[in-house]
Amino acid sequence: MANAHLDSLSARHAALDASVAAELQRPLPDSTRIARLKREKLKVKEQISRLN
Repeated sequence: MANAHLDSLSARHAALDASVAAELQRPLPDSTRIARLKREKLKVKEQISRLN
């Protein structure tokens, strides 16, 4: 169960990383969206480290 949750969190972290990278590639990146994505990514990373 915990392993499946950890896999889910890792996938979410990777998806958020991809979203940040995609936003940065746009001609006019939305800094508010980037900040929100990075905050969410950090929360996921903290959850992952608590499970390890």
